[in-house]
Formats: sequence, C-alpha cells, structure tokens
Amino acid sequence: MHHHPMRLLLKRKNFLFLMGALFMVISLLVTIVLPLEYRADADVLIISKTRYGVDPYTVIKSAERVGENLAQITATDDFYAKVIDQPGYSLDTLELDALSAREKRKAWGKMVQSSVVFGTGVLRVSAYNTDKNQAIAFAGATVDALVSKGWEYVGGDVTMKIVNRPVVTKWPVRPNIVVNGLFGLFAGLLFGAVLVLQKQKRHFG
Repeated sequence: MHHHPMRLLLKRKNFLFLMGALFMVISLLVTIVLPLEYRADADVLIISKTRYGVDPYTVIKSAERVGENLAQITATDDFYAKVIDQPGYSLDTLELDALSAREKRKAWGKMVQSSVVFGTGVLRVSAYNTDKNQAIAFAGATVDALVSKGWEYVGGDVTMKIVNRPVVTKWPVRPNIVVNGLFGLFAGLLFGAVLVLQKQKRHFG
C-alpha cells in the first residue's frame, strides 16, 4: 500500500525524532570541543562636520557611509598594525603571529568585526576571544585606534568619539550552542525524512 508522504512521515515520527536527537547531540558535542569565545562590544560615534543648509538626515547618512568604509578598513593589515601599537594594552598576538600572512588576515577579520548601527552614526566594534580580558583589550585598542588614526582613512571632515567603552559578555557567544543544537535537530529530522521517503520509493518503485 502506497502512503501519502506526510502520512508516512507521521507514522515514522519516532524514528524522525530519534534522528533529530542524535544529530543534535552530535552537533552539541562538536560545539563543546571547539574553543568557546566571549565577545566585547564598544561603540564609536562618527561625527561629520556639518555644512550650512545640510539637513540632519543627510548628515546621519554621510556618517553611516563613513562607518561602512571604516568597518572594511578594520579588517586590513594596516589597521591591525595600528591596533597592536596602541599604548596601554597587553594584547596577546602569539597565535596571530604564528600564522602566514593570508591566514593572519583572515583570523584578524574574525577576531575583530565592525558594523554600523542602522539609523545612527555609531560604529560598533566587537572583539572575540577565549579570554574575557583579551576580548576587552582588543576591543579597547581597536576603538582607540579608530579615534586616533581613523582620519587617515576618511579625511579631515570627520571626527570620532568613543561613546561606549568595551563591555564583555557574561557567557561565551561563539560558537552559538543553542543555534548549533537547533541546526543539528533540524538536520537530523530532514535526514530521517529523506531516509524514510527513499525507502518507500525503493519499495514501491
């Protein structure tokens, strides 16, 4: 007897739940063995020098465009050099220094990320590290470098001000245990459904 696919899947729901649970456990185990990283966030306000007759909306949009450019700049080798040269920070760069130039650039781009807060002239800097203090230090050195050296990339019509010093998360945020667990559950359910439907197809095909 040929079953409708949905009816067949409901009939085999215990098998599907078993596959979902199995994949979720595997995903969580893989996540747990990976290095757990904290995130420190800091905010920099981008201030565009206003010209007579320019409305506030245009000023904010101009600051957003500058912020988007700076978000790309923070991932470069040149800016990395400025960050590690910032005084007052004890930055652990041993792992980065052991990498090739290409791998180092990629790792730095993952360690420190920047994005513009929509509708504002605020650039948010997020630094990830397995050590809370290092996450704070890298975020702090990055925003200090932006304020002191950012003009080199955007010109003299823009000034920057730190409005929020780095604050670190209480718990690790990367990799995301909850998201990975749900992804494993979904993947297991999908895999189980494919197995059930393929078995029916072979049986009646």
